[in-house]
Amino acid sequence: SCANGGALFARYWLHNGFVNVDHTKMSTSLGNVLLVRNLLEQAPGEAIRLALLAAHYRQPLDWTSEVLPEAQRKLDRLYGALRDVEGWQALESAPDPDFIAALDDDLNTPQALAVLFNLARDANRSTDPAERAALAARLRASAALLGLLGTDPNAWFMTEVSDGLSAEQIETMLAARRAARASRDFRLADQIRDELVEAGILIEDGAEGTRWRRSAG
Repeated sequence: SCANGGALFARYWLHNGFVNVDHTKMSTSLGNVLLVRNLLEQAPGEAIRLALLAAHYRQPLDWTSEVLPEAQRKLDRLYGALRDVEGWQALESAPDPDFIAALDDDLNTPQALAVLFNLARDANRSTDPAERAALAARLRASAALLGLLGTDPNAWFMTEVSDGLSAEQIETMLAARRAARASRDFRLADQIRDELVEAGILIEDGAEGTRWRRSAG
């Protein structure tokens, strides 16, 4: 339809670098082509997006078995900053100027991502609630330009893991663990914790109770 006078498909076309798989150029003749539908069985689409953005579009991207787990760990850090800060949802914020400058510099997405992690770090380190909220709001506004951090932070950490454990099942196990700890049956409590870890669930005990999140591998 674009060639026939329809809607504009894209304003700019970018020629990206080669995609390598385990240091070998991806090609149909070698049979090492990665399909999106297969990658989505391994990780959320947002992790795939971040993994692709981590390399500059002009440079080759080397895809290995560690790329997606690492991308998920990075998203855990960013979502963790949003989850642990209160009040940012009510704030309107513009993207960070350094983030915009990185994108203006030949679409330097690796540098733009570095700005996101700096914002998350600063939000975690700050002891001023207002400053923490402002930093988190700026983080969310910046990431949105790349299609990142669009999921509710708590929902992100409650994504079902590969073995099929649902959020309800995990909460039931955590309730049993709390009961075991309350009755001083620490052996059972540790056993439940170990079962969750084996299933890919990490638990974090804190002053406000126990939080859980899936492991990125």
